[in-house]
Amino acid sequence: MTYDFDSVISRENTASLKWNVKKTELPMWVADMDFKTAPEVIEAIKKRAEHGIFGYSEVTDEWYDAYIQWWYKRHSFRIKKEWLIFCNGVIPAISSVVRKLTTAGENVVVQTPVYNVFFNSIQNNGCNALQNELIYDDGNYRMDLNDLEDKLSDPQTSLMILCNPQNPSGKIWDKDTLKKVGDLCVKYNVKVISDEIHCDITAKNKEYTPFAAVSDNCASCSITCLSPSKAFNLAGLHSAAVCIPDPFLRHKVWRALNTDEVAEPNAFAVAAAVSAFNEGEAWLDALNRYIDNNRNILQFFVEKNIPCIDVVKGEATYLVWIDINGLSEMIDEGIYKGHLSRYVADFIRTETGLFICDGEEYGKGGEGFLRINIACPESILNDGLNRLKAGIEKLIG
Repeated sequence: MTYDFDSVISRENTASLKWNVKKTELPMWVADMDFKTAPEVIEAIKKRAEHGIFGYSEVTDEWYDAYIQWWYKRHSFRIKKEWLIFCNGVIPAISSVVRKLTTAGENVVVQTPVYNVFFNSIQNNGCNALQNELIYDDGNYRMDLNDLEDKLSDPQTSLMILCNPQNPSGKIWDKDTLKKVGDLCVKYNVKVISDEIHCDITAKNKEYTPFAAVSDNCASCSITCLSPSKAFNLAGLHSAAVCIPDPFLRHKVWRALNTDEVAEPNAFAVAAAVSAFNEGEAWLDALNRYIDNNRNILQFFVEKNIPCIDVVKGEATYLVWIDINGLSEMIDEGIYKGHLSRYVADFIRTETGLFICDGEEYGKGGEGFLRINIACPESILNDGLNRLKAGIEKLIG
């Protein structure tokens, strides 16, 4: 079957967060896609809607089976039914777990630059976000495991949030690195929330490794957040899961999710997830090829037309991390006052209408970067790239 990712679909009058911008602006910021989801998922939602009664819903056996079969087939990870708990979103789950497994004033380790909403989940619960800054070396990221151990060994540290694959860099963590993280966390009795929501969007010939699948240590300390929302563009349906192999830890998480009332599905959440995992594989494979091509278009365009910036060669997600540190030598520091990425992002939006993310939002190490969402038709991508070029040319004169 041929899938259409080229058609531009207007999102006006749909209450879209992403597209709540001026008519002249182009939003390539928040992580949702400008593609319709898989046709099979649309049909499943239509069928459910046509029933016409939208009362309270339960999680079905089909929902459990869909997750189990998908993770085994796609990622060689054997999940047991009892490990899974429905939740209505990854961030609600993370916030609930932080509340349950910490007390105010304790530390939660994050590896920056990282998804900015993690900081909200930590700080809103009275905890400290302890930043283990990733090492950026020759266009690639790696973990600073010595600094990580130092932060995990702090008696005030009780939790770590791992991003696997990593947002915003698109880095896929290798098995050996994940094993070292698991060993350190068990050594210091630190639990790990592993956000794996971007795992199904990977570059050609790249595969991610689930943290809990790496070793017994990783499994024993892990709370893994899973969802079809990024891969199938279903974020607005609030359908996700947590996977916890350890029974004691699982009970605590189950209590947390139910206490916060984020463990019950809406009328469409189960049907959409089941359809995505059971029927959406061919569509997802086509989507990955399209995003891979968009990634190559962006890489080539920047190399040819904007050589003063660099593209971090990500392996996953539809988000691209752009290194703009080279611009610091072309702009008077008195203008950007130590906030290069914030100034550049604001300047580009003001001058061209292109709305992309300021890397400073993502914590230490993000100050000289921008994040751009390439999950869009090629024509929109080209528009965005031309705006990016125009904005930077005007910036550096």
